[in-house]
Amino acid sequence: MEFIHGGDIYTEGVLKGRELIDFSSNINPLGVPKSFKDNIEEALANVTRYPDVKYRELIGQLKEYIASVPLSDENLILGNGAAEVIDLAISSFKNILIAVPSFAEYEEDAVKWNSNIMYSYLSEDMEYDYEDIYSKLNEVDALVIANPNNPSGNVIDKKSFEKIINFCEENNKTIIIDEAFIEFTGRKVQSFIDEVHSYKCLFIIRALTKFFALPGIRFGFGVCRNTELINKLKKRQNPWNINCFAETAAKYVLKDKEYIEKSMKWIEEEKKYLPEMLKTIPFIHKVYNTNSNYVLCKLKGITGEDLYHKCMEQGVVIRRAGNFRGLDDSFVRFAIKDRALNLTLLDALNKIS
Repeated sequence: MEFIHGGDIYTEGVLKGRELIDFSSNINPLGVPKSFKDNIEEALANVTRYPDVKYRELIGQLKEYIASVPLSDENLILGNGAAEVIDLAISSFKNILIAVPSFAEYEEDAVKWNSNIMYSYLSEDMEYDYEDIYSKLNEVDALVIANPNNPSGNVIDKKSFEKIINFCEENNKTIIIDEAFIEFTGRKVQSFIDEVHSYKCLFIIRALTKFFALPGIRFGFGVCRNTELINKLKKRQNPWNINCFAETAAKYVLKDKEYIEKSMKWIEEEKKYLPEMLKTIPFIHKVYNTNSNYVLCKLKGITGEDLYHKCMEQGVVIRRAGNFRGLDDSFVRFAIKDRALNLTLLDALNKIS
């Protein structure tokens, strides 16, 4: 099977005893929050017993984290990573519209569940084509869209999206919005969490994976006012799908203000710095605007495959983007890391130039 994700440091790295710098995976470079490390003994103490099958404390902590919206327990669904929630949500609809290029698992899940798939392609500037999305809504049951989008880093323009939300609300359609990277935008108002209170059609998916640098614990969640849909999805889940380490992590990292503030400061500085510096690399034709912790680039005079191998020779892993629908091997994606690591990437690229 073709490797469709970033983060494959195993094939050429771990399994060969080689240490690589991974710019293919979009994880917070500040690493695991100290608040989780300091309390990991609490998780170990709970290993010998089953979690609360209803996860009442965990749900309470999530409601506190997104406190701007009054939610009941029935408005949340917990997943073994955002991937479980995405899969469950997509499985419920026969006809799906996906805004592309985007996270490959949206399409993989739709294919797995034999859904009919339509696509709405981003513009040349990697922005959503709102008129195209609107024109296709009559033919589908649900829209799958990311905010911000991966790999392009664009966010949903709320004013342009309003007509789409209203249509879906009035015509019993669902909008699945993947907000796995939303914290990296640095703007709470960019999220659609607040709109959940007003619109039953919205299904928001979030995770601890990216911003809190915890992909290994597998924890994500969905927020939706459509309790009928939430209950339908819950019935398809196995019990105890969230382990005690994920429970403990959520308990502490969601209220770790120091980590959150430090992360916000880092991303605001580096998502300005790295894209500007990438524009100076001769073989990079275009650097697309980003609102997240990664940046999409179009190459000239070199393929993504060639650049991948040349970077690998220097111990740097990048993300070829040619397997995102709508892109080809002239596109690559770089994670945005801390200044020292970003300089390492730039040094590697300049040596290739």
